[in-house]
Amino acid sequence: MELKDKVALVTGGGSGIGAEIARQLAGAGAAVVISDINLDAAEAVKSGIVGQGYKAIAVEHDVTSATSAFELVAKAEADLGAIDILVNNAGVSGNSPFLEMTEEEWDRVVNINLKGHFLTTRAVLPGMVARSYGRVINMSSICGKQGYPNIAHYCSSKFAIIGFTQSLAKEFAASGITVNSICPGIIDTPINQHVVGRIASDAGVSRDSAWLDLVSNIPQGHPQTCLDVARMTLYLASDWAANMTGGSYHVDGGCVMT
Repeated sequence: MELKDKVALVTGGGSGIGAEIARQLAGAGAAVVISDINLDAAEAVKSGIVGQGYKAIAVEHDVTSATSAFELVAKAEADLGAIDILVNNAGVSGNSPFLEMTEEEWDRVVNINLKGHFLTTRAVLPGMVARSYGRVINMSSICGKQGYPNIAHYCSSKFAIIGFTQSLAKEFAASGITVNSICPGIIDTPINQHVVGRIASDAGVSRDSAWLDLVSNIPQGHPQTCLDVARMTLYLASDWAANMTGGSYHVDGGCVMT
């Protein structure tokens, strides 16, 4: 899939799924803006991409800040040009029984996962509308399709992302902009390792045991990878998916079937 002359912005691009998405988009020819709250991590991903002969910049970005979002877009446009592809990937999780969950925990997860999508998309969309072209890809989760215990904040944010996706898809369909979401399954990422650690601690078992227990719930019998999700992102960002909008696509080995 060819993305030559396209500019892509990936939030949370400094690690895990976001980093792999940035690498794959660059490999397909896009100039990539890697944004992350951790600038050193974003710079490391950028260096790897540039070292392969592709074009990328790294920008520090707090997805919960409207000012940060507008500054990010201004920097991206000044350095690389108008943004054609937005991947709202930045997110966090947590693991707390509902009756022990604090307001601060709830706000942190919902603000980063959901408000972050809103603020970044709001900053990027005017340029897409002006050019009558855009691809917006939001990162939901299998937890956006069915609930799980001890992560009510996370599930709520991921369900909401699917509604956000469908709403924008309808609102901007006539503007040449597609809006889709991806629902990754069980992947060995920094976010999931945090959750696995909490599960292991609560159950009094090893991390390896807790991880294997999670993987045992996957019908295909093995975890997914960051590359699996990046490939779906690449497809949705391409012209091959020009007539696909408002969808939420599972990359989960069969965990959720709808």
